Amino acid sequence: MHQPTMDFGYNPPTGPRSMEKIRPSFFSLDLEKTLNIASNGFKSIWVSDHLNYTDEFRLECWTLLTWIAAKFPQFDLGTIVMCNSFRNPSLMAKMAATIQHLSNDRLILGYGAGWYAEEYKAFGFEYPKIKIRTEMLAEATQIMKMLWNKSNATFEGQYYQIKSANCEPKPKKAPPIMIGGGGEKFTLKVVAKHADWWNDLSRPIDEAKHKLKILEEHCVNEGTNFKKIRKTMTARIFIDNSHSKAQEKIKSMGLYIENPPIAGDHVYVTEKLTEIAELGFDLCIAVLEDFQDQEDMKLFSEKVIPNFKSTEK
Repeated sequence: MHQPTMDFGYNPPTGPRSMEKIRPSFFSLDLEKTLNIASNGFKSIWVSDHLNYTDEFRLECWTLLTWIAAKFPQFDLGTIVMCNSFRNPSLMAKMAATIQHLSNDRLILGYGAGWYAEEYKAFGFEYPKIKIRTEMLAEATQIMKMLWNKSNATFEGQYYQIKSANCEPKPKKAPPIMIGGGGEKFTLKVVAKHADWWNDLSRPIDEAKHKLKILEEHCVNEGTNFKKIRKTMTARIFIDNSHSKAQEKIKSMGLYIENPPIAGDHVYVTEKLTEIAELGFDLCIAVLEDFQDQEDMKLFSEKVIPNFKSTEK
């Protein structure tokens, strides 16, 4: 019997996101309990990078990732995705090299151009147009790779410059750079030229096929190898023993949106993830709703993950 290939990561909350109930006073305890359960099947943990949407409880991405790195040595560590605008790329290169050194090469640096204008304005960051933000993203990835691989690195870009900079200790294994986003004109072009991995949000299969086609076209134009870019997908997953209950949850939350959740019993969820795997996506980063009781995570780990083989030989 054919067994599709897919690894699984978990994206815990850093604060409210219309799904989980967050208890600020108990957040670290709830998170530790959840990640202990996630160790039964999930290979990686992915932390989102937002400062605040309004005045809600929210933890900063890199600080939380460092806490996870220290307490959970069994997981690979990812960001989904760091906003280039919030940190200078040469500093980001140093931060990444440090955690790579301390974590025994477990980091995947998810990176993006940023998108939430109100957050930029609230914290005093300039919010250029998407073309400029993606040009800045492209320069940032070049600087980071240069600092990880060269001594006395010099880069003279339109937006960023470094001169005879050294990032020591250099990582023994450079973190893969995973660029997130599906913008066809700008973002996927940067993915084609500079990314090791690509992350997209879950979307209807025909739309996912279209995004892959556009990415492949950019790879041809840039002279890069489409097959060497790892394709990953982030999916909100509502799973329940009752298919109808899972469907009702997303209806009640108004989640029939551009990037629809996967909602159903374990059979349905497995079928949908198999469709995604057959397109060439071999990592699903799951966003699950139950942060306190973790029943959905237990069901997903026991009934869905075993239907897929790992990418590890």
